[in-house]
Amino acid sequence: MANVHIDDLRKSYGDFEVLKNIHIDIADGEFLVLVGPSGCGKSTLLRSIAGLEGISSGRIRIGAQDVTTLPPKRRDVAMVFQNYALYPHMSVERNMGFSLELKGVSRGERERAVAKAADILGLTPLLKRYPRQLSGGQRQRVAMGRAIVRDPKVFLFDEPLSNLDAKLRVTMRSEIKQLHQRLGSTIVYVTHDQVEAMTMANRIAVMHGGVVEQLGTPQELYERPANRFVATFIGSPSMNLVKGEVVAEAGRVLFRSDAGTLALAQHHMPLAGRRVELGVRPENFVLADTGLSGTITQIDPMGGEQHLFIDSGGAQIVVIDRIRLDTVVGQTVHVALANHAPHFFDADTGLRIAD
Repeated sequence: MANVHIDDLRKSYGDFEVLKNIHIDIADGEFLVLVGPSGCGKSTLLRSIAGLEGISSGRIRIGAQDVTTLPPKRRDVAMVFQNYALYPHMSVERNMGFSLELKGVSRGERERAVAKAADILGLTPLLKRYPRQLSGGQRQRVAMGRAIVRDPKVFLFDEPLSNLDAKLRVTMRSEIKQLHQRLGSTIVYVTHDQVEAMTMANRIAVMHGGVVEQLGTPQELYERPANRFVATFIGSPSMNLVKGEVVAEAGRVLFRSDAGTLALAQHHMPLAGRRVELGVRPENFVLADTGLSGTITQIDPMGGEQHLFIDSGGAQIVVIDRIRLDTVVGQTVHVALANHAPHFFDADTGLRIAD
């Protein structure tokens, strides 16, 4: 195990800068998830840590060692790929132990290492099988086992669950979390799935356009997003954003938009006169007699709750209705704040306005 220090890392392909001024410190034993949309640079950053991609400038340190110019085999990291990358002609046992075989580790030591990893991952009954005889989840566990036997300083996961069905992804998320707790290992994990990131990580780095938009715990990102992008990317359904202005009127503080008016708490008085985007999580909007008006365009039943999609002055608002009110598509409704904890973002820059 080891910490990872990334300092002012940049990566360009010709004139196109893929990674811009990346600074991240990953603690020993931490589970850090890199999340963001396709093309944001997260896999390139992971491959740069592994040494599979050269960087244009900056430094990477693993533990006390500067590995910036070292080849992958000298960085003491193990990578688990999206496509498993198993040798089809080798048994599970040999797939898991092959890296040790290449290093000249004795057969007895290899067998002990493979047996230990197989026990951790529940692969012992499958050691004599071949990849073609395994399910997708079993193949991914073999890929993880191959990484474990190397006993690396850092584990790197590149979207390892994207080829699995929804139910199996949930199961494998739990297995990887348990693996981390059992090994106490340092893990850097890439995904485009924000639910995966929220449920697995100690901390999350949200990436967009080659930069880290925000780095923090799942709760910090959910409760205090740094900007408009993080606010809408983290959370499912995503945060509602409505453009308008904060005004002071007859001793009250109000948010006024084309769709109507919402009452705000008095401590928002310093925002009076400012153009903002109001951010409200779907669970913090409720149907009411007054507030922002709109028309229900879609109702998604979700079992214990329903999601109401409302066209409100050109903005789409999503409300999580846990009471399951008797509503219909085409109905005109009003929404109000369920509490006085909305988010405010600058209408021009998209940056969070300090509370």
